[in-house]
Amino acid sequence: MPRFHCPVDLHAGLSFDLPAGAARHVQVLRLQPGDELTLFNGEGGEYQATIERMGRSDVAVTVNAHSAVEREVPRAIHLAVGMPANERMDWLVEKATELGVASIQPLMTAHAVLRLAGERADKKRAHWEAIAVAACEQCGRNRVPQVHPVQALSKWLEHESSGARRLVLSLAHGTRSIASTAAPATNEPVLVLSGPEGGLSRDEDELARSAGFAPVTLGARVLRAETAALAALVLLAG
Repeated sequence: MPRFHCPVDLHAGLSFDLPAGAARHVQVLRLQPGDELTLFNGEGGEYQATIERMGRSDVAVTVNAHSAVEREVPRAIHLAVGMPANERMDWLVEKATELGVASIQPLMTAHAVLRLAGERADKKRAHWEAIAVAACEQCGRNRVPQVHPVQALSKWLEHESSGARRLVLSLAHGTRSIASTAAPATNEPVLVLSGPEGGLSRDEDELARSAGFAPVTLGARVLRAETAALAALVLLAG
């Protein structure tokens, strides 16, 4: 059944016009009055709904029963990532959402190719938010991960206060395995800091450690920036 994100106050019996993006998608799928679809607003669970009317550009639906189903991973896993370039960041946001990430913090770091500020940063964030929504519609998640505003790593470290267990993917010698450092069975919220292409600089690695991030490794192989972040997510989700 088609699924659509509708960030409105959904409840049984509500009749309303779908947001423009969802309405266009319904038109593309050639759905008709009487067809059913699934709606979710990110506040928990999902709703069954029925198409009542199709206009040239608008689609009216009536909301039916609510289902409390959730498809989240047992623990909240937050990713803070030195942004890989262009479509690699898009891919990371999409796949991290499918894998259950709780939030994504895009960071500008010393080795990062992508540099964003002002209006361009705002547009990129909106773009990534849309990717996260589409991924939730596809994979069945009813809670959309938050995509935070782009920040410089040093500034973000000064104000980070999530309270989660802090881990940094480090290329330095002597680090512990990520799997042994934060076992999934604890369900403890975890924040993972991962670098861009080339990883974090030595100064950034040390800065993260001084901010309470425990250095961890994914193993002997050197992974691409987007692969490393996703591998950490999978290992911690269990």
